[in-house]
Amino acid sequence: MHHYPIIVIGGGHAGVEAACVAARMGVRVALVTLEARKIGAMSCNPAIGGLGKGHLVREIDAFDGVLGRAADAGAIHYRMLNRSKGSAVWGPRVQADRKLFGAEVRRTVAAEPSLEVIEGEVAGLRIEGERVCGVTFADGTDVSCEAAILCTGTFLGGILFRGEERLTGGRVNEGSAARLADQLREAALPLARLKTGTPPRLDGRTIDWSRLAEQPSDDEAWTMSPLTERRKNPQVFCAITRTNAASHDIIRANLDRSPLFSGAIGGQGPRYCPSIEDKIHRFGDRDGHQIFLEPEGLDTPLVYPNGISTSLPVDVQEQFLRAIEGLEQVVVAEPGYAVEYDHVDPRSLDRSLQMRSLKGLYCAGQINGTTGYEEAAAQGLIAGLHAGCIAAGRELPELDRANSYMAVMVDDLTLHGVTEPYRMLTARAEYRLRLRANNATTRLTPLAMEADCVCEERRGWFERRQSSRAVVEESLAFEHSPPEMRSHGFTVTDDAGRQALKDWTRFPGIDLAALMERQLVSRETDGDLLNEIAEDLHYAPYVARQDAELRELRANERVALPADFPFADVPGLSNEMVERLSNSRPDSLAQAARVPGITPAAMAALLVFARKQSAAAA
Repeated sequence: MHHYPIIVIGGGHAGVEAACVAARMGVRVALVTLEARKIGAMSCNPAIGGLGKGHLVREIDAFDGVLGRAADAGAIHYRMLNRSKGSAVWGPRVQADRKLFGAEVRRTVAAEPSLEVIEGEVAGLRIEGERVCGVTFADGTDVSCEAAILCTGTFLGGILFRGEERLTGGRVNEGSAARLADQLREAALPLARLKTGTPPRLDGRTIDWSRLAEQPSDDEAWTMSPLTERRKNPQVFCAITRTNAASHDIIRANLDRSPLFSGAIGGQGPRYCPSIEDKIHRFGDRDGHQIFLEPEGLDTPLVYPNGISTSLPVDVQEQFLRAIEGLEQVVVAEPGYAVEYDHVDPRSLDRSLQMRSLKGLYCAGQINGTTGYEEAAAQGLIAGLHAGCIAAGRELPELDRANSYMAVMVDDLTLHGVTEPYRMLTARAEYRLRLRANNATTRLTPLAMEADCVCEERRGWFERRQSSRAVVEESLAFEHSPPEMRSHGFTVTDDAGRQALKDWTRFPGIDLAALMERQLVSRETDGDLLNEIAEDLHYAPYVARQDAELRELRANERVALPADFPFADVPGLSNEMVERLSNSRPDSLAQAARVPGITPAAMAALLVFARKQSAAAA
């Protein structure tokens, strides 16, 4: 029987990151996929990043992940979203060429010497006692492992809906993992149904671009990964149009033909990316909804109309599209559809994304109730990292809500669960001033290096970067008196006293650019690092105010609550508090504080009891 320490099931974004991070640690990994040529396929919009999502891409890249550099390899349009607000919530986003992106993902997978791709269908898990010990393929072959990572996306019990049509599959013209879904249900895993969807693909040659507002690529030279030296591909423009009263009337007249309204689909869809029929129904007072027309590649006429995912019948899709400005003669190359699929209740997982009741089984991606490539890839990295650390006998990196959006997402999922597909938003992070997209490398690459999951290229680049940072920070540490500052042209008063240059930046008219202009601070580093340092200085007073709160958070994270913690035995906890805590099963005091409805009095009682239990165990 063949054996791999880790088997990853599914070749989407979660599966790729899970398999690659473990392989980078030197662990032998099997990546099982239905079709090897579809590894890294972009099922929906060929875009990476955005609000909240761009932070995840940068954090994955800080761990030497695949997504950031693949996005740059395929990027044909760069845009920094949310520029009107503070830089902590800016969202880097790229539109990618599907073929170039997928080719780069497959090249990266093929280049990992510890990673083997196996083409086939996993029909079931091999379970001994309360532990996964391998998988069984559809042809009857058994392969053993210490850990299996499920990254099945929308393929677990996937059903496609388009008007009255019903198709089995996780993507159009592809199959689904039906047998594995049946086994998981028989094993009494907590499964439920969710729904997502995709819009029709349009033939760009039949769009009247001259009537539409263009949205060009950003002029700046930023990239998704700092290891990408420059933008590689020609840049194209996107365009904007809107739905209108005529198209709304067509949609309303055919709502009875939508599986969303006929009762055929029971799963909840994503709140932040509803279908066009759902928008028309819920927001009847709106006279139009924006549509971004986004090219799918350099050598294809296909265009992705972002904002109108739909499961309406094909004839209705064509009718309402041709009522929209610029699309009067449009040809639909591939109609849109909805997909309903099984997902695991993420509250059944711990923060390594391992099943609490079935050791060795990890779940990552849409199977955990999330939506989007970025959320899936980040979960894959977390699961693969933890499984890889255990297989390699290494310490697990300490990720928490204060140092990564990835930990925010995993904490949200495993503590609160989902009632709709989860999407990463900057508003979900209480420490977002610390978690900027442009400082992900500084925050996380040291942890990645400790786990030994970065290549030599990134390790060398990061060490050179840290040396450059040290030079700048040394300059900023020099103290200057008010007369000295005035001698350099700054307007300051004597009562400010003698201060380090980094503290002088809190005064009007003094910032990093001004200090460099007067040669008080070294310029000998790259512009991205200088921008990061400048923002560190800008946010420093606000971040300092969080320090006491952060110390309390990390102290409470160290107060562990075991899986069998007896909440009912805690003196002073009401039945309501016991029920809330027992349902959520927080694994630390810090997590318990985030359970909705838990009162300060309940936290005080829990702290005293937990410390007594810990002392007794010692």
